[in-house]
Amino acid sequence: MSYYAEPITRLLEELERLPGVGPKSAQRLAFHILKGDDASAQRLAEALIEVKRQIHFCSRCFNFASDDLCEYCADTGRDAAMLCVVEEPRDVVAVERTGEFRGLYHVLQGAISPIDGIGPDQLRARELIGRLEDGTVTEVILATNPNVEGETTALYLARLIRPLGIKVTRIASGLPVGGDLEFADEVTLGRALEARREM
Repeated sequence: MSYYAEPITRLLEELERLPGVGPKSAQRLAFHILKGDDASAQRLAEALIEVKRQIHFCSRCFNFASDDLCEYCADTGRDAAMLCVVEEPRDVVAVERTGEFRGLYHVLQGAISPIDGIGPDQLRARELIGRLEDGTVTEVILATNPNVEGETTALYLARLIRPLGIKVTRIASGLPVGGDLEFADEVTLGRALEARREM
């Protein structure tokens, strides 16, 4: 039995389908929309429709794009010899925010996760190898997440790429700035030691 009118129930159900939105969050969002004016709800609806109509995957790197190529692939000023491989489009944004990388990207659209039924064939690994065949790329940076799925994916890709004679690197992982050694787990502290650099 629903405690709400049918349109509210339907809105709650749709909001709960979003990742990270549970019943309470869905209720807060729905009530916020209902309390707002019609113009606010209309802008939200139009923004959702517009983004679904105009945004697709870049034909080269599989990042989000409004044209055939995303803004990074279309930028001739970027270093085409460096390719950073990430799991999701949101990871591109995270790397860009550092201001440290001026190369190109390749978005896998996920990570190997047998428990979720995701194997190498569900990723954009084949397209990645295709991009490397022309010899332009001299270094591939594997920037997958530092978890079991990300590590598995990085190892799999490294095995595919090394025979092509291309340098394969992995982003370092370890202690966060401001963290205390006593609170670090053994794996994180071990990686921090492995990734140490000369000062």
